[in-house]
Amino acid sequence: MVVGSRFVVPGAELSERFSRSSGPGGQGVNTTDSRVELSFDVAASTSIPENLRARIVERLGGRLVDGVLTIAASEHRSQLMNREAARERLAVILTEASSPPPPKRRPTKPSRGSKERRLASKKRRSDVKKGRGGRYDD
Repeated sequence: MVVGSRFVVPGAELSERFSRSSGPGGQGVNTTDSRVELSFDVAASTSIPENLRARIVERLGGRLVDGVLTIAASEHRSQLMNREAARERLAVILTEASSPPPPKRRPTKPSRGSKERRLASKKRRSDVKKGRGGRYDD
């Protein structure tokens, strides 16, 4: 399974469990093991480069249980489609988690024109509120 252009996860590192799924399926819903739980041991994977593995483990810390990422798919009626959906979801999650962090924001100051517009807007708003006659202006 290809994850982005950075690394490839071999099928041998993935483990799948099948169980009965809730939802649509008619009479077959009670007999077919169409729900898929796909597990991938991120922390012990040899297919992910060390620097990316550390980044992925850090970013997915809340989703990992003992370094293992588990994804469940049960939205389709067939086991095969649920397997594909789980693998696609795993690829998306690993791609997002391994992407480099965004560049640091360069701090900027508001321009002179934007300051003037902001102050003029505040002044207009103040005048509107002053113009409202109230009973308690004494």
